[in-house]
Amino acid sequence: MYERWAIQGLDRVASPALLVRPCVVEQNVERMIDLCGSPKRLRPHVKTHKMDEVMRIQLSAGIDKFKASTIAEVEMCLAAGAQDVLLAYSPVGPSKDRLIQLAEAYPDARLSFLADDEAALLAIIKRCVKTEVSLGVFVDLDCGMGRTGTSSLEDVVRITKLVCSSAGLNFEGVHAYDGHVRESNLAARREMWSQAMGTVERALAELAEAGHPVPAVVGGGSPTFGFHARLREWQCSPGTSLFWDHGYKSAYPELPFGNAAAVLTRVISKPGTNRLCLDLGHKAVASEGPLNKRIHLIGLEHAHFVSHSEEHLVLEAEDADQFQVGDHLLGIPFHICPTVALYREATLIRNAEVAGEIWEVTARNRSLTI
Repeated sequence: MYERWAIQGLDRVASPALLVRPCVVEQNVERMIDLCGSPKRLRPHVKTHKMDEVMRIQLSAGIDKFKASTIAEVEMCLAAGAQDVLLAYSPVGPSKDRLIQLAEAYPDARLSFLADDEAALLAIIKRCVKTEVSLGVFVDLDCGMGRTGTSSLEDVVRITKLVCSSAGLNFEGVHAYDGHVRESNLAARREMWSQAMGTVERALAELAEAGHPVPAVVGGGSPTFGFHARLREWQCSPGTSLFWDHGYKSAYPELPFGNAAAVLTRVISKPGTNRLCLDLGHKAVASEGPLNKRIHLIGLEHAHFVSHSEEHLVLEAEDADQFQVGDHLLGIPFHICPTVALYREATLIRNAEVAGEIWEVTARNRSLTI
């Protein structure tokens, strides 16, 4: 599955390290566009990569809308040249003023945020009026995930009316994230997605009847990207598809994306018969999943993971005697997004060789300049 990860020059790279193949990132961007039929239908999420250089690849491909999770990610998008950025969060606390400051710093850009609560919305309206800044709003609809958004159609209409009647705000549309639709079986996933989209269709009908036709719908993540891209004209906002990971590659083999990122690790000890200890602790790979679903080690696919701590990963393998202390291994994370956030930079691999270049994980920090 990962035979193309043979790389020259890894002896020069300290471990653990994040490795990225730019050519695969570019291929994944092309495949995203091919699925949608046009870059104009894409609003990719930047939370997976958090990198200025990946932003520029997408901009060069004609993608002009983006989605972000933090104020730092929004600023990274704007600094790279993006003109339309959605903060997929309700701005609370200092984030309200920081978003307004970004709008003032980039007056030609189109900035928007999610809203699902009237009181929170009134607070940012007050700031917008005071500063004479205009922001866009996507009403956040809970279509089944139960994480953010309102599932009440009455609330959707009421919040939309508040947006449309308020100075400083523009109604941009509806946001519906179907992150609960994660079935590996394609038919079962499609059925769950159809049910979730029924909720969205009802909300759109209610808004139209109330006199507020919806300019745009932002829908879906990576698992349902193929459905949204082929069957609807809504904006698609996948994120993981830019780098891909072992979790999604295993669960959704019909999606045409390649693994652009891996982690480099080394054997640091052989603490017993058939045991290896790697320098791949919690600080080097996303660890929210079960012990056996955190990293796919190339060449040790059948290893049994024994323990995982801050700096160490201990495993057992029948062929452990073939490895020496200092030997390197490559692994594909099950969840790439939080793995990237653990690293300050990525080492680039070009033509199966360490290129001597790095990409900074620009928005790893919670703030850049604002």
